[in-house]
Amino acid sequence: MTVPSSTPQFGARPGVVTRFAPSPNGMLHLGHAYSAIVAHDLAVQSGGRFLLRVEDIDGARSRPELVDEFRADLGWLGLAWKEVAPQSARLASYDAAADRLRAMGLLYPCTCTRAQLSAAEQHKGPMGSIYPGTCRRSPPGYASGAGVQWRLDTGEALARTGPLLWEDAIAGVQQARPDLLGDVVLMRKDAPASYHLAVTLDDATDGVTLVTRGRDLFAAMHVHRLLQALLELPVPRWHHHPLLVDECGDKLAKRRGSPALADRREAGEDGASLAEALRRHAFPAGISLQSS
Repeated sequence: MTVPSSTPQFGARPGVVTRFAPSPNGMLHLGHAYSAIVAHDLAVQSGGRFLLRVEDIDGARSRPELVDEFRADLGWLGLAWKEVAPQSARLASYDAAADRLRAMGLLYPCTCTRAQLSAAEQHKGPMGSIYPGTCRRSPPGYASGAGVQWRLDTGEALARTGPLLWEDAIAGVQQARPDLLGDVVLMRKDAPASYHLAVTLDDATDGVTLVTRGRDLFAAMHVHRLLQALLELPVPRWHHHPLLVDECGDKLAKRRGSPALADRREAGEDGASLAEALRRHAFPAGISLQSS
């Protein structure tokens, strides 16, 4: 069966819809501020809309109390937004999409543990190790239940859709190469859905027409474009902006303890002035824009 897919209409579009989608597992930092400002300004410049969507399905790591801090940070920066439903209110849509892909024969259960995957010979892809396909070779119906995660049979899926294109506003038109990421997990055993499935469905639901995010997620869009074709979703454009990095060249990140916007806000710093400085690429000492 060939899966019908929409043909992307590349080129500039008026009234774009962008979004900023933070996860409440840590405070926002300057890297988040820069990403939010990029999305906000691209929407405003086109007469469009800038959305805030909270990605709060990361189990115990999600801290609901941080969402108010996010709102305070964005307001402090001088940004205006419309807030849409958080991911925790969208679980039924993830289940429905997974059921549809299962019915198409494109999802298979995987019981591999991290230890098993570490011991297996794996190739490296642009977003880490590529799953070796161990459970893809198992008989149908061999596993089910809470300890199972569901992977996309990427090769079979791409065979059904045929070649796919997508466009990045900076890098130009790209051919989708989901094979470079292998059989990614779409339904996790420790969360309602994977990033790949949830964000693709959410952007379609919210009418996002320009997906803005950091360059480190460029390769993920190959899988997202495949999911759009399989699920007959609209195809946006993407805008992968450079990242803010520290003096060692590492991107700013919550897990590395990058200074929080809330600390600057509570110390009395002028958020609107900081936002203007970020727009001019006038960064605080030790912070720079990724060069490549």
